[in-house]
Amino acid sequence: MKLTLLAVGTKMPAWVTEGFQEYAKRMPRECQLILQEIAPAKRGKTGHAAQWIEDEADRLLQAIPDNHYVIALEVTGKSWTTEALSQQMTNWLSDGRDVTLLVGGPDGLAQRCRQKADQLWSLSPLTLPHPIVRVVLAEQLYRAWTVLQNHPYHRA
Repeated sequence: MKLTLLAVGTKMPAWVTEGFQEYAKRMPRECQLILQEIAPAKRGKTGHAAQWIEDEADRLLQAIPDNHYVIALEVTGKSWTTEALSQQMTNWLSDGRDVTLLVGGPDGLAQRCRQKADQLWSLSPLTLPHPIVRVVLAEQLYRAWTVLQNHPYHRA
């Protein structure tokens, strides 16, 4: 299974790139984690958030490969414990499809992105900066994988 993180935003600070890559490289080949950045909408004084969200949605939805299981990261989604996430990962693995995780831009995800998703996942009820979401997401996926492998990384 391949996990693809489709995230709106480019030109992240070095610590974000390094943090994501650290956990992505720890993932095994059979559960590879890949980042695909989507260019954010051009924000200016004349535009508005709804327009920018829709512009980003066009690019996000076009980037989702056919037959992928889609998970939108959304504050209104379901929260999972580490153990529940590892069970979700087991479900994704047994489904046989690759997984695409959607992270919107600073104004969030368009409704049509949420509708395209097979699941809505909330990392936290807190509003998290999008760069931090990348690192937290990568670490939590790695942690869930280690739970499945009975690796001592996770200490419950």
